[in-house]
Amino acid sequence: MKRCLLILCLVMGCAAQASEIEVVRNSLGMAFVKLPAGEFMMGSDETPETLAAAYPQLPKERFAKLGDEGPVHRVRITRSFWMGQHEVTVGQFRRFVEASGYVPESIADGTGGYGWRADYDPATTKRGDAFEGRDPRYSWRNPGFAQGDDHPVVNVTWNDAQALAAWLSKSEGKRYRLPTEAEWEYACRAGTRTRYSTGDDPQALVRAANVFDARTATHWPRWQSMALKGDDGFAFTAPVGSFAPNAWGLYDMHGNAWEWVADWHGEEYYAASPVDDPQGPATGEVRVRRGGSWHTWPFYARAAYRNWNAPDTRYTLVGIRLVREE
Repeated sequence: MKRCLLILCLVMGCAAQASEIEVVRNSLGMAFVKLPAGEFMMGSDETPETLAAAYPQLPKERFAKLGDEGPVHRVRITRSFWMGQHEVTVGQFRRFVEASGYVPESIADGTGGYGWRADYDPATTKRGDAFEGRDPRYSWRNPGFAQGDDHPVVNVTWNDAQALAAWLSKSEGKRYRLPTEAEWEYACRAGTRTRYSTGDDPQALVRAANVFDARTATHWPRWQSMALKGDDGFAFTAPVGSFAPNAWGLYDMHGNAWEWVADWHGEEYYAASPVDDPQGPATGEVRVRRGGSWHTWPFYARAAYRNWNAPDTRYTLVGIRLVREE
């Protein structure tokens, strides 16, 4: 295990601040940033009217379906922990598969994943999905567009993430796992209470996150009105760390790939959530994913937004970020 100190200069608007970030790297080359114990206010209490004014391009009925973001409640993270500085990359996941012999679900069950195809027309399908699938031609190896080893792995299930964490834990004698939903939002906010770690303005994400922008919209012109104005340089996934980190030295907490977290989803869980280290509901049917992706409209990349899928879901927008326990 290699440990180093990184001196990061974080540019926030026109002010610059330097902070010392402690980082460790594991046997697969994953970097982890040590986050302190602390507390924060989790969730959002913005009204549908406020959100409709901030995101006028979206249908108003979408803002009435956010009850699970509240109530805003105090959360205390009682122990420091190491958060993945980046999303797990294609190269890191490949090294895990080769070393462990694990067969990811998209291949093991023969049904594949989802993928982009230039001549695929969502209007011809029953669901109107933006991507083609499930199809055996698509998997973590092939989401339909080119990826390098430094891009975030996608088309991986919650169960695949669990297998990766379990193998690392056994191999290295340190406990790896998915972050809890509370740990994830704590890390994403990095001391802020705004919609994004960059503030409330979604347009600021052009410089800070790989989300649905003008370049991506060229492949989905019917959603052009949802795109950020401007071009972030990437139509699909970007190499991890291509954008500025948040104040705690974490990259791509907004955008690039949705990230699985440990918790079951509970529509009313926040109202009963314990203050200390909440773990989510004891049971459920769908697991939470957070953060948005390269194809996500800015509204859904907010720090408070919650999405979910069945644990065996594999999708061309969903990836992994791990925690290593102290």
